[in-house]
Amino acid sequence: MLGWGEMISMGKRLALVIAGLVCTLPAKADELRADAARAFIAGKHFAYSCFDGTTGNGRIYSDGSVAGYIQVGGSGARRYVVLPSGTLQVKGDRYCASLRGVPFEPCFNVDRTSGVSFRGAVSGLGFAYCDFTRRSTRADLYHRPVRVRDVRAEAVQRD
Repeated sequence: MLGWGEMISMGKRLALVIAGLVCTLPAKADELRADAARAFIAGKHFAYSCFDGTTGNGRIYSDGSVAGYIQVGGSGARRYVVLPSGTLQVKGDRYCASLRGVPFEPCFNVDRTSGVSFRGAVSGLGFAYCDFTRRSTRADLYHRPVRVRDVRAEAVQRD
C-alpha cells in the first residue's frame, strides 16, 4: 500500500504528464490555444507515452479534473490516480496545471498531430513531452478472456 506522500507525488506526476498533453511538437503540427485544446481533449479517453518512458491512459474532464492510470518510467506498478476539479485550468491562451505542493503552475503547449492525437509539452521545456492518442474506453476494460462454462451442457450430462 502506498503512503499519502507517494500518492500525492504520483498524482502530481500524472498531472504533469497529462498536462503535458498540452505541449509542443514539430512545426508541422497544428498548435491549439487553450480553449481549442480543451474542446479537443475534454471528456475523451487518451492513451499516452512520454519522453521518459512513462505510459498510461486517462480522461481529462471539462471541469479540469483528471482520472486515469499511470506507469512511471514504463515499468513497475500501474496506478490509478484521480485529480480534483480545477487541476487543469485555462490561463489566458495557456492550459495550465494547479497542483498543491508545487510552487509554480506549469503551462503546456498542445499540438494536434492528427484528428485523434496530439503532443503536449511543458512550455519552455520542449523535450518534456507526451504523445496522446484517443482510445475507446472499452479497450481499457478488457483485461483477459473470461471462460464461461456452459451450464446447460453440464446439467444434461448429469441427468
